[in-house]
Amino acid sequence: MNIIVAADENWAIGNRGELLIRIPNDRKQLQRETAGKVVVMGRKTLDLLFQGIPPQTCTSMVLSRNPSCHVKGAQVVHSLEELLQETKKYRDEDVYVIGGESVYRQLLPYCNVAHVTRIDHAYAADLRFPDLDADSEWEITADSEEQTYFDIPYQFVKYERR
Repeated sequence: MNIIVAADENWAIGNRGELLIRIPNDRKQLQRETAGKVVVMGRKTLDLLFQGIPPQTCTSMVLSRNPSCHVKGAQVVHSLEELLQETKKYRDEDVYVIGGESVYRQLLPYCNVAHVTRIDHAYAADLRFPDLDADSEWEITADSEEQTYFDIPYQFVKYERR
């Protein structure tokens, strides 16, 4: 499986239920990477990124502990075990975990590739992604040229499990 995440210099990913920043090229990168693939997300991420409507360009799976959660146009699973069983139907490299924090933490052990938009700025935050730079299991295998959104530098970095 793959993970896609945007994180600041302290690996922060959100604050008070919102993204830290919305970078248009980050969104385009997400769309390019997941087109025709399977995306796995929590219900809050579905609401935050897609206003509750699953994208039409990929297959969507929503992980929700709420047994009454139903999302038109997406497959809803209610446990990690159920999710892992459902993702077995797809090629591992075609499954992308796109958030939020608890979904990332639950699924990171099952992922071998992480596509990280590294934002060179520190934000106030209450949600974080695990620091892959401090984890010896992960190494950087590719990165883009530095880009800027207004005055905020960022780059796309690919990590792979050793």
